[in-house]
Amino acid sequence: MDSVEACARLQIGAAQIISAAELRAKLSLGRPLRVKLGVDPTSSDLHLGHTILLQKLRQFQLLGHEAILIIGDFTAMIGDPSGRSATRPQLTHEQVLAHAESYREQAFQILDPARTRTVFNGEWFAPMPFAEVMRLNSRVTLQQLLQRDDFKARIASEQPIGAHEIQYPIMQGWDSVQVQADVELGGTDQLFNILVGRDLQKEEGQPQQVVFLMPILEGLDGVQKMSKSLSNYVGIKESPNEMLGKLMSISDELMGRYYPLLLGRELSSDLHPMEAKKQLAREIVATYHSASEADRALEEWQSRFSEKRLDQASLPEFAPSAETRDIVSLVVAAYRDGFGLTRSRGDARRLVEQGSVQLAGVKIRSAAETLTPKSGNVLRLDKTRAVRIK
Repeated sequence: MDSVEACARLQIGAAQIISAAELRAKLSLGRPLRVKLGVDPTSSDLHLGHTILLQKLRQFQLLGHEAILIIGDFTAMIGDPSGRSATRPQLTHEQVLAHAESYREQAFQILDPARTRTVFNGEWFAPMPFAEVMRLNSRVTLQQLLQRDDFKARIASEQPIGAHEIQYPIMQGWDSVQVQADVELGGTDQLFNILVGRDLQKEEGQPQQVVFLMPILEGLDGVQKMSKSLSNYVGIKESPNEMLGKLMSISDELMGRYYPLLLGRELSSDLHPMEAKKQLAREIVATYHSASEADRALEEWQSRFSEKRLDQASLPEFAPSAETRDIVSLVVAAYRDGFGLTRSRGDARRLVEQGSVQLAGVKIRSAAETLTPKSGNVLRLDKTRAVRIK
């Protein structure tokens, strides 16, 4: 495959590349490119949002290039401030290393280990003398760092910015120098950090890396970035039933985003939305488990919702508070506690008025109704979600 064709294939799904001309030039060098992806193991599990970058890295591997997976054992102790409205909790080095082993194991469900070089950035940061830290810090001005939208927003809202957070883009950029990256992959929130890497490479006399940005995957709520801390995620280690059930809960609008980002193709307009959602969920579960497990999970889901056999089904448990007795409050709380989803009272009222909500098999007719649910009752929220009262 020539460099023009390879470049065109790699650009599919990308949000921004700086620049496509540079990428084509690097692809024509006649050697495997060093394609960098840095991950900070701030928790033990990967979710579908992480897989977008891993799948693109795998695509580079299939074209004959080398994946450099940088485990940020030092940067993770800071925590990337990109897109954050508050300082992240700091982790110990021991916590980070424990998470890192799980990260690598899960990443190799997608990446080819034979074409992946895994390095820890502690290899160069741990022995770095303080004089070298000071020299590195002198490369970037405070004015540059504070132009970041996330830092400006925190200053405007009088939220603190730790001095250690300012180090993060510099450290990520120095990683690129150390591995002599030809390309760096990141989400769209990583633009500033990757550009710092380009600047540092230029100062070190290295060819500058290509900035290759992928879209950020929205979580199950369809609004915020998929994140474990926001409980709107699908973990790739979750059980087939849990994974499929979460994916069947997404909106039709969000499904249109998930198809190209997670399956690499557009959603067909010929498919009925429910069939399209089943296909999406089944394929994703099959990717991280197996086709047979995906089929079983889909059959279980259909027995719960399509055939309405909810009493025997495995459902999320929901324990309503003593004050939560009106149906609108119950629905809002059940979405939040059972599925990690935010629904307004207006949304809940519309679901009731549309006839979607049932308690113990009885359809609720009025949004003004007050109920006393019993333990074991099934509260059906919509066509794809139900909880069991605890």
